[in-house]
Amino acid sequence: MTLKYGLLGLINLIPMTGYELDKEFKDSLKYIWQATSSQIYSELDNMEQKGWLASERVVQDEKPNKRVYSITEKGKAELMDWMSTPKADVTNALTGKNAFLFRVLLAGSLNKEQALKLLNSFRAVCIDLKTAQEDIRMAIERDELVYDPKNIMFFNLVALHGAMTLQARLEWVEKAINIVENSQM
Repeated sequence: MTLKYGLLGLINLIPMTGYELDKEFKDSLKYIWQATSSQIYSELDNMEQKGWLASERVVQDEKPNKRVYSITEKGKAELMDWMSTPKADVTNALTGKNAFLFRVLLAGSLNKEQALKLLNSFRAVCIDLKTAQEDIRMAIERDELVYDPKNIMFFNLVALHGAMTLQARLEWVEKAINIVENSQM
């Protein structure tokens, strides 16, 4: 995925400001896609120049003015074209780069203590992420007030994928630690 399609999809759900989009990426979307503020604002400008988005300046008395983006028909056509050709993304989701597993693959050059340190660091990150899943659940509950129930169903499917993937990783690392601890390395 490129960031532009993620932004188009979010704006297709509900018109948003750059600030709101940035907050979504930093809060709940960071587990599936990461983007910096500068990347988001740059993409929004590019897509507006292409005619995929339109923006409206909203003047506010108590707060700074804001710019609300909405998707155009041209933008919807671009988004639907991307949504209807997911094969490359599916393959990437299953075969993406994983530097940590590459380290594990090469961990035979470590002593037992070093290998356990590597695996235990992974376990600690998984446990931290399990705690962070509560934030995701709360974000989806908050979103129920704004988004169509059909969209909430798919938000929950992504959250379910994250929870099940994390559970599988925790089970794997526990077994891996047990194997290394009981090895003769």
